Amino acid sequence: MIFFTIVMGIYALANYYVFMRGLQSLPSDSPFRTWYIWLFWILASAYIAGRILENIYLSTFSDVLVWTGSFWLGAMLYFFLLVVFFDLLRLVNHAIPFFPQAVTANMGKTRMLVFAGSVALVTLTLIAGHINSRHPRVRHLDIHISKEAGTFNSIRAVLMSDIHLGTLIGNGQLRKAIETVKKIEPDIILLAGDILDEDLAPVIRQNSGEVLRELQAPLGVYGVMGNHEHIGGSAEAQEYLENHGIKILRDRVEKVGEGFYLVGRDDRDKARFTGRQRKPLSELMDKTDQNYPVILLDHQPFYLEKAAKSGVDLQLSGHTHHGQMWPLNYITRAMYTISYGYGKIDGMHAYVTSGIGTWGPPVRVGKRPEIVHLTIHFRETRQSDQ
Repeated sequence: MIFFTIVMGIYALANYYVFMRGLQSLPSDSPFRTWYIWLFWILASAYIAGRILENIYLSTFSDVLVWTGSFWLGAMLYFFLLVVFFDLLRLVNHAIPFFPQAVTANMGKTRMLVFAGSVALVTLTLIAGHINSRHPRVRHLDIHISKEAGTFNSIRAVLMSDIHLGTLIGNGQLRKAIETVKKIEPDIILLAGDILDEDLAPVIRQNSGEVLRELQAPLGVYGVMGNHEHIGGSAEAQEYLENHGIKILRDRVEKVGEGFYLVGRDDRDKARFTGRQRKPLSELMDKTDQNYPVILLDHQPFYLEKAAKSGVDLQLSGHTHHGQMWPLNYITRAMYTISYGYGKIDGMHAYVTSGIGTWGPPVRVGKRPEIVHLTIHFRETRQSDQ
């Protein structure tokens, strides 16, 4: 409740700041002021109203509210940045006047032009960002682990994270991703959490589980819990996903094909939603034979250094969305040792994917969604051992 109150307070203050600056741009006698007031606060409250309503009665109306409010979340971010930018310009101009006469001679007209230009710029940004979010790329990466892996010299793996199946990400986008995965012909598919976007009801209504069944690989399809599965109920999420062909590793270790270990950690936010801590990584690593390669799936890329020291050879994570919308990537870069992409820490390979879906605004600005095609090479088995 404390977290929710803080988030809602920040959201309300940001909206109010943008609202007041927009209202000041309209002449006091303008007939558009009333329309502006009503439209602004309808848009600002749509996401919250939609999320509440879909928990009470899932319907087309709740879908419209969620979609409308989701786009507003993105619009609010960029309107807020624009308002801050123009307020800083005004502040500098107040100290050191530099606005040209053409700007200051008719401030009413200037404000209207800035208002209209801002609306046009934000609208175009959201449209471009939405199109971008619907077209994931395939990222190729070669990893070399200098351990023998039974009969495996190498494997093809697909990594996907943050699909966020639900109201905003439906079967159409999921099928498109699966068709891309099929072309890769992976030996194993790894899903690094946030497969579902909180509530199961929209997923069940769309019967997305039957589409998920199409994800198949010889060595299996494995996944871990993300924070959003815990928000919607981790037990229900696990049951649904496992009933549709995905083996969920919740603080579990599995030896795959007698060649390498797959360690799946429960999400670090488990304690917040269940009151129970996830198992320490050291306890899970005790169940592995570190003469074999060890691959760790952990949704949030925290504590990479600890994973490296524990003997993990490759950690795969998601969660960050690489910020999803510029300039939020600067925040994720400050939060994580690796916010996006490949890195090597104390001999451990790590890859943090930007994910394939979106949370909140169905928009990606400056970041591409991705499906990761990993070719993992192992040290070849010595001839004398064959």
